[in-house]
Amino acid sequence: MMKRKTKVTMNDIARTAGVSQATVSLVLNQSRNIKLSEETRQRVIEVATALGYARLPAIHSPRNQEEIALLIGSLQSYDPFIDAISQAREAAWRNEILLTVYEYGDDAELALNIIRQLEKRNCVGIILASPVTAVSDMSQFRDCTELPLVLLNQRDPDSPLLPSFVPDDYANAFQMTRHLIHQGARRVAHITGEAWMDATKQRLAGWRAALEQAEITVLNEWVCETNWQFSESYQATLKLLALETPPDAIFCASDWLTIGCYQALAKQGIVIPDDILVAGYDDQKISEQLTPPLTSIQLPYSELGRLAVEYLCNEEDAATHVTLAGRLKTRKSSLRE
Repeated sequence: MMKRKTKVTMNDIARTAGVSQATVSLVLNQSRNIKLSEETRQRVIEVATALGYARLPAIHSPRNQEEIALLIGSLQSYDPFIDAISQAREAAWRNEILLTVYEYGDDAELALNIIRQLEKRNCVGIILASPVTAVSDMSQFRDCTELPLVLLNQRDPDSPLLPSFVPDDYANAFQMTRHLIHQGARRVAHITGEAWMDATKQRLAGWRAALEQAEITVLNEWVCETNWQFSESYQATLKLLALETPPDAIFCASDWLTIGCYQALAKQGIVIPDDILVAGYDDQKISEQLTPPLTSIQLPYSELGRLAVEYLCNEEDAATHVTLAGRLKTRKSSLRE
């Protein structure tokens, strides 16, 4: 019996060439964004040729390279959603597919033009992503192409067949508020973002549910809305401290908001966590650098980005809706001695 030929993978090439799988992917996808020596590039190509790598012609014909396109409205370099893009790219590499990222600046017409160009290429599917968890109307995208579409960090209730991958803001806010209650807090204030945003609504609902479950009467004066700027959270914190009975804990709807909160507390001579507990949300790098280090919620962006890519790579067609809770990262800002 003739032995079946084993498919050659990028990992096989990497082992033989003595380089990482990521290096192999960069060479075979003709990426010039990362500086690699010509000797390394040539060695990878020679090993791939010798092993009989099936996708080698893509080196000479980049238009034939399979790709997944990720379209995102806008993104800041410090945004934790970067983790989703990073893991999506790695998942694509593992499946020997190129991930291309397009930032279209919330210009829907530009996004539609990009999609029309993608239809002329060897595109496996399209990920429509948002840096902010959102409820969106995706009808114009859903009806404009036959390419598979998935939503990342956003959902469309009017498109139940459109797969979506989102963090569970409700559950995350619930577990953070419950943590503060377990630390002895009974008056947990919440500094939120803009009221129209779905992320704000879900976090506010989770905060409220945790207080009600603990049989704590929820007071409207404990909620302060901001536009996500730490200058506004500074003023919100002063407003909360001026209450007849000020809070014994403050849960900010983002780590960015906690900066203003920390500043206001310091100005009033209030010590964290001795006098008041403070917690944030989204576990940005600044969390561990604040004094004291900030308790926060680490969002599951890495896992969601990977799952969105693998859904397209596996050519699934089920109406999948994945909602993942994050991880509570407890630090000194919310821990009683």
